[in-house]
Amino acid sequence: MPDRDADLNTLCIHQVCFGFERGFAACVAALERQGVGLTAVWHDKLAAIGATAAARVLADHGVVAVALCPGGLLTARDARRWQAALEHNRRLLDDAATIGARSLVTIAGGLEDGERDLRFARDRALEGLARLVPTARAAGVRLAIEPLHPMTCAFRGVLTTLAQANDWCDLLDAGDTVGIALDSYATWWDPDLPAQIARAGPRLLHLHVADWLPDTRDLRLDRGMPGDGVIDFDSFLALVAATGFTGPLEFEIFSARHWWQQPTDRIAAACAACAGALMHRDLSPVDRRRN
Repeated sequence: MPDRDADLNTLCIHQVCFGFERGFAACVAALERQGVGLTAVWHDKLAAIGATAAARVLADHGVVAVALCPGGLLTARDARRWQAALEHNRRLLDDAATIGARSLVTIAGGLEDGERDLRFARDRALEGLARLVPTARAAGVRLAIEPLHPMTCAFRGVLTTLAQANDWCDLLDAGDTVGIALDSYATWWDPDLPAQIARAGPRLLHLHVADWLPDTRDLRLDRGMPGDGVIDFDSFLALVAATGFTGPLEFEIFSARHWWQQPTDRIAAACAACAGALMHRDLSPVDRRRN
């Protein structure tokens, strides 16, 4: 966890904070201008320019990719679609290695049209992850399993609790090759969260932060900056710190209503200012008039 004297080397801004439309190079350049040296790469932006070109852009701007997001989506019942999803993830693991990212953040996937068997979908996703472990290990890239909020279970992520993620890590038994990406927005509501964060311990590979707005208007795309919503980040970050976690704060703000409408530099500056507040346990609301 960042300490009170941490600088911007402890801040990671995910490319998705800039929205889906802005390209890879524009996102990386905005980070460099704000002195932010870490990012998580969004797969669609990477696909648009290719992994080799993306690696050059990162190197030219002095920005390091900590992860590629998202992989997974492994719940298809049809064997051909499932195998295609596995091959897609194998390519993502190769791409992650090319850009120097240590992790591929993976989400389980949702229920396909007409599917009702939730247990099957979960078992299918877990089996898919097991199939990917050898490729991940060979590539030197970790699979970071991310549980999502239950509201996305039908269409995005049938893995919905940190307890399930811990269970999957136990079942996969893949050592350092498999761990967990913990997202405040997805897990803050869980009454079992303190025990499960402690249980995760060294399995915690990534810490994503975003706030739940009290008047949220979209299941995925209306997140707030930490301090703008209802999440108790004092308690949340203290629980993570108690595990010995030393990774950066990773801002992952899906915000079609507000932040994606702002210039890239304003978004990056707002994330940096908010990170400073979090590091110093000052969670007063972000003043959007100043950002």
